[in-house]
Amino acid sequence: MCRWLAYSGTPILLDSILYRPKHSLIDQSLHSKLGVETTNGDGFGVGWYGSHTDTPAVVRDIGPAWSNRNLREIAGHVRSPLFFAHIRASTGSPVQETNCHPFRHGRWMWMHNGAIEGFDRIRRDLALAVDPELFLSVEGSTDSELMFYLALTFGLERDPPDAVARMAGLVERVGREHGVEFPLQMTVAVTDGRRLWAFRYSTRKASRSLFYSTRVETLRSLHPDVAFLREISDGTRLIVSEPLGDLPGAWNEVPEGRYGVVRPEGDVMHRFAPRVA
Repeated sequence: MCRWLAYSGTPILLDSILYRPKHSLIDQSLHSKLGVETTNGDGFGVGWYGSHTDTPAVVRDIGPAWSNRNLREIAGHVRSPLFFAHIRASTGSPVQETNCHPFRHGRWMWMHNGAIEGFDRIRRDLALAVDPELFLSVEGSTDSELMFYLALTFGLERDPPDAVARMAGLVERVGREHGVEFPLQMTVAVTDGRRLWAFRYSTRKASRSLFYSTRVETLRSLHPDVAFLREISDGTRLIVSEPLGDLPGAWNEVPEGRYGVVRPEGDVMHRFAPRVA
């Protein structure tokens, strides 16, 4: 399994989130508390949006995040209002750059923690469901990337929640046809550079951990002495696989079978369930 974070809000240096918190994502790459594995060293990736283009920049590497000098350099110089970061613990697919998250297609980014159970048995059927033109862009061999391209096939650019629900419904249907009792385990983040969606779902109804940050104005009233909270906007949000620190009141668990949307006009949370197309 893996660990990830998604940030949306006031433009900040990536370093502010990736390295500085007490239990930062870099710390989690060695000392995860809530993941299946304590160490997540099978590669990493960061993707961010800037002001000069609609498409995100993505940097990925097969080495561990904790010792990568290039990541440290980027984090100290890149400022962004929306970025993804992911540290990987492989569930069986090779450790290679094309298998590292986040994945990008046009202006969209996607990252995933979890697994498709029995992926080796159902991979062919799932791959055949991807739009042939989109399939040309698939580079790696992970279940995570294939989930992304299935969601794109099902209309991610038009209606992300419906597309992810149809992707999940297909995975469960095909999995059960091949005798897999609990085919899907996922926490997923996806963005178009303006809005951010995060999903927590598993067939077993025991999904991997996922948390969202408390509203900034509430945190300011609870912790008026924390300088970082005075520097960011009320609309700033973080969604993480596990909390970045132990600041009281800062983190809330995403309920089982839910998805949330972070957007300029306000955040919302809804129930999530797979849908058979």
